[in-house]
Amino acid sequence: MSTATASHNDSDASTDKPEIRVYNTLSKTKEPFQPLHPPKVGIYLCGPTVYAESHIGHMVGPVIFDTIKRYLRYSGYDVTWVVNITDVDDKLIAKSRERSIPMSQIACEMTADYLSNLRELGVNQIDHLPRATDHMPQIISFIQSLEEKDYAYAVDGDVFFDVAKDTNYGQLSNRSTDAQQGEGGEAAAKKRSPGDFALWKSGKGDAIAWDSPWGPGRPGWHIECSAMSHEILGNTFDIHGGGLDLMFPHHENERAQSGCCHDAPMVKYWMHNGLMRAGEKGKVGGKSDREESAEEASAGKISRSKGDGGLSNVIRKHTGERIRFFLLRTHYRSTIVYNEDGLQEAGTSLEAFYRFFDRFNEITSKQESSQYPEKYFYELPSATFRTQGGFEPGDDSLLVEMHSAREKFLASMDDDFNTGAAISVLFDSLRILNRHIDQHSIGPAADLDSPAVGSLIRATAVIRELTSVLGLFLKPTLAGGGADEADAELLDNVVNLLIGLRKEARERKDYATGDAIRDRLSDLGVALLDKKEGTSWERSS
Repeated sequence: MSTATASHNDSDASTDKPEIRVYNTLSKTKEPFQPLHPPKVGIYLCGPTVYAESHIGHMVGPVIFDTIKRYLRYSGYDVTWVVNITDVDDKLIAKSRERSIPMSQIACEMTADYLSNLRELGVNQIDHLPRATDHMPQIISFIQSLEEKDYAYAVDGDVFFDVAKDTNYGQLSNRSTDAQQGEGGEAAAKKRSPGDFALWKSGKGDAIAWDSPWGPGRPGWHIECSAMSHEILGNTFDIHGGGLDLMFPHHENERAQSGCCHDAPMVKYWMHNGLMRAGEKGKVGGKSDREESAEEASAGKISRSKGDGGLSNVIRKHTGERIRFFLLRTHYRSTIVYNEDGLQEAGTSLEAFYRFFDRFNEITSKQESSQYPEKYFYELPSATFRTQGGFEPGDDSLLVEMHSAREKFLASMDDDFNTGAAISVLFDSLRILNRHIDQHSIGPAADLDSPAVGSLIRATAVIRELTSVLGLFLKPTLAGGGADEADAELLDNVVNLLIGLRKEARERKDYATGDAIRDRLSDLGVALLDKKEGTSWERSS
């Protein structure tokens, strides 16, 4: 999953950083984004516990932070993004016993499922995917350091973090020490305080255990992330992300044990995305989770324990691009209401882009041009960095509008990565481009070297640039469909053949046959669009 980080030797990419602001959960305010060691940025996102297939809720954080990394790189930063894999846990052990296969086999299968789903949604910016089982020496060393500094204590093979020793505990989740709720069971009787949490759990004769100074056992959940993030990103790094439901206890405990171990803050910016809920029919979005408690936000969230899952089937039905668009069209801190109507609405919205791409391709694919040799939307060259994409519009009315739209897009993303507002700007841009085509009567076989078409191509390159930042429209799809490239070409040829037969029938005044072709295609999910320059088609929802 690792991708090479682009070189930032280009002076255009490494100077004049924009004023980006991020909402820091710790301070409860938007703060200027000022990395610890610019231009380098370290990001850690809590990944899945791989005991079952992924559900769509698992994709929220990765899609958001994939987009954040893309935007930071586009803005000139050198970003390292880490997503952990929890491959040892009570749920994994229980699943191993249930299926009578090794825990490692389950973890391997479910990790492959998770990564496959990420690829389908265009999440390909992750640099490191550390697994907990590969970091046992680091985890044990981390716990030993806490014990040596008197922040941890051992009891009968278990090791606990002493919450009372950390004067800053509870600041992230805004909880007092008295309000802490600890786990019950046998461990409760061993603790000094109910809020103390496990760093190491004794094996109790389990086959799944590692040797340690405290006897055979395995790590607690929270210590795994602290150890892996420290190993890759250091004592203090820039951004820690995750769902709002992880703020307590997971992130609070991470912050406590890391800060106490290294005598330094674990993270500069804590960023929490809103959760996804299965809701009634209605508009995607809603009340910001910042106005709710973590318990309230978790109450309706999608989770495997509630039977949610089957993501691969959802992807086959709706495509990864539609799901990514669905997740990005609201601000990352807002609740996402998940239902079939919302996904269908996202698909309908995407069709506006696909129709424009088809229209643009029809205009630019009819003749050669020495000035514009790359004619299709997906082949348009676009800026890699935001400073490279700037341009002077002069007195060209289309370019003036697109220049303004680009500035609004960037302002939205600079304001705490507001993808919802940025996508609204893209829709405004589509209307601007389609109006330009209509006003200048630009159609197939247009003169590509004419000023009107030249402006259109330059303006469309702006769309290509900005949508790439969001990880959208990176490669052709079949009108939003899920077919591979070969299937897409075959289907396009078959439909165009039927369009030709329909045209011939209508020219013979055989309207019954023409209508029958149109109606049968409609039954198969293909809608014909009769325009003055000819007939095109699109998938109908």
